[in-house]
Amino acid sequence: MCDMWKPYRKMALAGGLAAVAAAVAATAGLAAPAPAPPEARQHSLLAGVPRVALSGACLRSGTAYLRAHIRGAVRLDIDLKGHGLSCEGGPRLDGGGIRMGFEGRVEPGGRKLRMVFGIGGVQEGRAGRELPANLTVIFEGEHLLFSTQGDRNCTVDRLTQEPLSASHAPIRSPSAAATIRARSIAAKTRAYRVVAHGFCIAPANDVSGRRRILVTTFDFAGRADFNDP
Repeated sequence: MCDMWKPYRKMALAGGLAAVAAAVAATAGLAAPAPAPPEARQHSLLAGVPRVALSGACLRSGTAYLRAHIRGAVRLDIDLKGHGLSCEGGPRLDGGGIRMGFEGRVEPGGRKLRMVFGIGGVQEGRAGRELPANLTVIFEGEHLLFSTQGDRNCTVDRLTQEPLSASHAPIRSPSAAATIRARSIAAKTRAYRVVAHGFCIAPANDVSGRRRILVTTFDFAGRADFNDP
């Protein structure tokens, strides 16, 4: 049995697990699995991306912002703040850091842009330096999504977290009862204003792999919420 797997171990070293899977399938008389279609890959990349609606400022004080320089297949200089910016943040799904999502309309053309940063090595309420980050950039309504697909291509070189009181939470509910409920939830939530600066050293690719962008620098300030399990 051990001798049987020797050629597959060699292939794993040379070509990775995909080569092993193909070889095993061939040995068993099965067809190698087809690569996932672009739609499935896009769905996988969107896992964990927060759903943010353009419904007002990130912070009641209006101190949130997103600035970034994008070059490559898309060329944009982003400067969003105040009521033109929505955001959402909190712990990553795997618990290994935080994720911060921002959304707004950018010029030219008023394109609807969403940027999501997954930052590793961040603990609630603590500052950090030289933190690995992954980045997803989505142009909604255009079927255009770019992702670094890993946290080796971008770095947050400095990050701070400032505790927020419940009064800083943006209340968007029109009814009095909904407002009371929102404030009750906010009172039980540990919230922070997260400020970060960073850069990417390698591009983010689109789902097809034919287009890419490079986010040379980015700066943001947004809200991250943490709740007890």
